[in-house]
Amino acid sequence: MPQALGSDRHGTLALWQVLARAIQPGSRLGAVRLAGSHAACDVLELDTFTEDHLYPNLAWLAENQARIEQALFKNLHPNGCPDLFLYDVTSSYLEGDHNALAAWGYNRDGKPGKKQIVIGLLCDGQGRALSIEVFAGNTGDPKTVGSQIQKVVQRFGGKEVTFVGDRGMIKGPQIKELGQEHFHYITAITKPQMESLLKQQVFQMDLFDTTLSEVASIPEKVRYILRRNPQRVLETQQVRQSKQASLAELLEDKNTYLAQKPKAQVKVALKTLRVRAAKLKIDDWLSFKAQGRKLTLEIDEPALAEAKKLDGCYVIKTDLLGQWATAQVVHDRYKDLALVEQNFRTSKTVELEMRPVHVRLDASTRGHVLVVMLAHRLIQELQQCWAGENLTVQEAINELSSLCVTEVIVNGTVRDQLVPEGRAQVKRLLELAKVQIPKKLRYTGNIVATRKQLKESRPKRCK
Repeated sequence: MPQALGSDRHGTLALWQVLARAIQPGSRLGAVRLAGSHAACDVLELDTFTEDHLYPNLAWLAENQARIEQALFKNLHPNGCPDLFLYDVTSSYLEGDHNALAAWGYNRDGKPGKKQIVIGLLCDGQGRALSIEVFAGNTGDPKTVGSQIQKVVQRFGGKEVTFVGDRGMIKGPQIKELGQEHFHYITAITKPQMESLLKQQVFQMDLFDTTLSEVASIPEKVRYILRRNPQRVLETQQVRQSKQASLAELLEDKNTYLAQKPKAQVKVALKTLRVRAAKLKIDDWLSFKAQGRKLTLEIDEPALAEAKKLDGCYVIKTDLLGQWATAQVVHDRYKDLALVEQNFRTSKTVELEMRPVHVRLDASTRGHVLVVMLAHRLIQELQQCWAGENLTVQEAINELSSLCVTEVIVNGTVRDQLVPEGRAQVKRLLELAKVQIPKKLRYTGNIVATRKQLKESRPKRCK
């Protein structure tokens, strides 16, 4: 990573932003404070800096992102381009309305009322992040695929590779674009598409089982891999029962209210129940009727059976020939998208805190997201190094924090910085990570301080 970022001031500042994000996620202001307590200037041989230097550094990262990602890719895949790529998207909410890429879109963070950005992550078959890209918050998933194809062709030199994308992402235009580059795809189809193919008798319901089934569509030159997940069947049924129970409880409340309030209108209560049923998306088999001033709940059994028909069913679609990949291989590669989802969980939550995004400029936003991706790559490497230890990466980093520098001060001047030998656990973690700590640390005298001073919190005096 230091080689990919470069050894000039911008590259070294970017390296510190990545390290700070891995050690203790936070703002640019927090990264400056962290630099003071971790001797960043002495270790990285940096001049003094403030948070004002880190924002232009984000823009520098955005400008040099292609070069950095390409260098890291060559280090990860020195023998050439892999034959399979995993791709998925997520969103991240924003604080405020002034981000250059902010827009209303499909919210995945459970933060209604906040604008967002869309983030696409391209990984290799082992789930290691290769490239990350930021899109406007209202960008649809399929519209993000084209730029990933061009990355693989132009930046990574891919030929006849296979793209794995989630359902609804790889559609007709994307399949055509993949075909133009002689690429292949593995994706899944949506429930309406499954119902349409069932009506066309491309496949039948009895093919959905706990074991894999395969159907080849000769006209389309595609293969469909079918399966029913029994665990997902149970989960779907429990959710449906929970929704029905919540409506039954609301029904009782409304009946009690109508009984106690003679002037209350029955049609208003009915409307409330029907709106709630529609919101829960169960109004196709559950309805309400009024008998005088008493409301009743009715279940349409044939409609309920139709709704249950595809519980736990999924269909994977690919244009890979059978002699290239068996049904089991296609199925397993599609399931590998869970690795990308895991990357998103690590990057977006408390481990790396990609969200909420506080920067505003286009370049700053892209640089911030790239820093998070690089920090995640660092954490993935440490996870491999410390896989045999009964510690998380964060716990191991906290363990390493006990390693401190001893300053030798003569006549008020620092003459030397000695690094004492760490405890047994610290030594083992360093050895596993193949890190050699010097006996002495060069003292630069550079002091890192924030430009913005936080207000002191003082207790109020009692009168």
